[in-house]
Amino acid sequence: MQNKTLHRNIFQRILGICATKKPSDESCWNFEEGKIIVDLARAPELAIVNGAIRLEAKEIPERVLVIQGDDGQYYAFQNRCTHGKRRLDPMPGMQQVQCCSIGKSIYNYNGKIISGSAKDDIRTYPVTVDNGKLVITL
Repeated sequence: MQNKTLHRNIFQRILGICATKKPSDESCWNFEEGKIIVDLARAPELAIVNGAIRLEAKEIPERVLVIQGDDGQYYAFQNRCTHGKRRLDPMPGMQQVQCCSIGKSIYNYNGKIISGSAKDDIRTYPVTVDNGKLVITL
């Protein structure tokens, strides 16, 4: 299977501008005792297949990308490419994420590098759903 890449113009790639946005309701999540808890009722971006949000704040030790995959399962990744430290975007229909920089590194949902400039895998986090809350253990 040949890897496709997400369409980004050269300026977006050079500047590392990702397409994935922060949640429309910034208060839909919190961080406590090493866990990110997302209220799914307040995160409409995650209610659709291939929907994604990026979580970034001083309170959490690193940026996190959260995706609802094609299989309806939720996935969480350290939102930092291992080559150049740029953010990642989901690749709808591919079960992969891609670095938003020039290197276009691609990882599968297990965090394994598939192609691109990166030499190391990305960190993934365990995700569970409990009573309408998505719990990501960092």
